[in-house]
Amino acid sequence: MPLDLDAYCQRVGYTGERTPTLATLHALQQCHLLNITFENLNPLLGKPVPLDLTSLEDKLIHQGRGGYCFENNVLFMAMLTALGFTVRGITARVYWNQPEDAQPPRSHMLLLVTVDDEEYLSDVGFGGMTPTAPLRLHSQVAQSTPLENFRVLPQNDHYRIEVQLGSVWRLLYRFDLMTQWPIDFEMANWYVACHPASKFVNNLIAVRTDVDRRHTLLNGLYTVRYPDGRSDKQNITDPQAMTRLLADTFQINLHGLEQDLQTTLTDKTLL
Repeated sequence: MPLDLDAYCQRVGYTGERTPTLATLHALQQCHLLNITFENLNPLLGKPVPLDLTSLEDKLIHQGRGGYCFENNVLFMAMLTALGFTVRGITARVYWNQPEDAQPPRSHMLLLVTVDDEEYLSDVGFGGMTPTAPLRLHSQVAQSTPLENFRVLPQNDHYRIEVQLGSVWRLLYRFDLMTQWPIDFEMANWYVACHPASKFVNNLIAVRTDVDRRHTLLNGLYTVRYPDGRSDKQNITDPQAMTRLLADTFQINLHGLEQDLQTTLTDKTLL
């Protein structure tokens, strides 16, 4: 079943041209991040995370839910393909908040998009530091976005994406351009959604990008992050207050999930 482009554009508030141009890619990436929240409620509640287009369209578009990298980027890739973009998925190893000598799995998905013979990285699913604009692959200078600056650096047999917070550059993830098939995303998605040690199974995580800040949630810690590196933090200790925060600030439709979520937050002592 083809993606319902009208429903997608309405969901993310996009009213521009539907042509495969760089301007369109910029606008769509920002619209997606402003309107579809990064969240992991399904794996946290023990619910499946299917990646077929019908399920993604139903959850992220019609139900008013969000998702994590595989859900967001598979849907975004389908939408770009329907508009005529040349795009494919690639995988990355996440180093955000990890030492550079760590050996993490390929647990993140992003997109390689070709526009006018130039390659760009597009990502609508990295959570707390998702680039809010496409990044040129073959440019090592700082690249501005509506929020932070980013840079893409080649290193031996891979690339690294870094974000600038204040005066400091921090590594987000490393990736190469190896062709990935749908089964590769399915296997990585299963690990992220089901492995007993996965952070998405054991923690409440949500991120919503705003025009001038990011709202982030890790268990009971609610943080508002600003592009210059400043942040405001608040501890949420009441399950009902948490569900209100998720519904209001993070704009997640919690219909049918409230009771299970409050029970899980209490049983897993996440608040």
